[in-house]
Amino acid sequence: MTHTIIFDTDPGVDDAQAIALIMAHPDIEVLGMTTTFGNVRVETATRNALLLTELAGQNIPVAQGADYPLVKTPYPVPAHIHGADGLGNQTLDTPSGQAEKISAAQFIVDKTREQPGEITLMAVGPLGNLAMAIALDPDVVNRVKQVVIMGGSAARGGNVTPLAEANIFSDPHAAKRVLTADWPLVMVGLDVTLDTVITPDRMARIAEGQGALGKVLSHSYDFYADFYRSAIGLDGCCPHDSCAVAWLVHPEFFETVTGHLDVVTEGPAEGQTIFAPAERQYVSDRWSRTPAVQVCMKVDGEAVSNWIEQTLTSSSGA
Repeated sequence: MTHTIIFDTDPGVDDAQAIALIMAHPDIEVLGMTTTFGNVRVETATRNALLLTELAGQNIPVAQGADYPLVKTPYPVPAHIHGADGLGNQTLDTPSGQAEKISAAQFIVDKTREQPGEITLMAVGPLGNLAMAIALDPDVVNRVKQVVIMGGSAARGGNVTPLAEANIFSDPHAAKRVLTADWPLVMVGLDVTLDTVITPDRMARIAEGQGALGKVLSHSYDFYADFYRSAIGLDGCCPHDSCAVAWLVHPEFFETVTGHLDVVTEGPAEGQTIFAPAERQYVSDRWSRTPAVQVCMKVDGEAVSNWIEQTLTSSSGA
């Protein structure tokens, strides 16, 4: 089964790992990448997306998108986690390619018009590009095959605030628009990504199997792993965005629950994702008025890590 995707990204160390995955796997067709602010400013995200595809010997269209949240003032980029360049502060060549002339949101609208019902939108950064695509053409929600989001947290708390996950917190108003839209959506959040780890020995094998791209992945991993080691004492790193790719190809690695999502946009809980499982009854229906979605709640983290390594070290990418 071929999965045709548009990959919305803010590379970013874990984004770079996920980009390597989608380029390597034979059952994933990448129509294009759309870039957003988040781990870095959008110009850097675009440069990284172009560079990573070139290092892998591929020519994938890249459309630049949002550089600011819809409403809030952005916080500084997390250079202490991903490096000022998003890839662990390394000296890299300037990519030869250029971004598409249209915006990321227009790219999403156009491609879904060309291939209605066939495209999965995979968004692993803040959600401004998807929110703007809905604003440009509300019917886009009826043309996508599905939407897979890496972000949010149903029961695990936050990673940038006590309650909020980074991608949702970066642009909560966009996230509210996207997570409550009437399209088939799956949220792959901290509930499962924190239970998946790429260890240093795995990364060494992946780097060896990825040639020139592997050197970039290895350097950025080392920077990222240093943060995890100092912050939470983890020997390795959580491949957040790669978990969303794993769900696309191997949903059997995950346990999902049907329910309803909403996003807090103001106040101390800004960026919190509120999840109401469909089987639960509450004092009113106020938490179940949004469309039903799927939320990943459990994962076989070892199976996901094994699959990531296998995909990035086998000659076929399978």
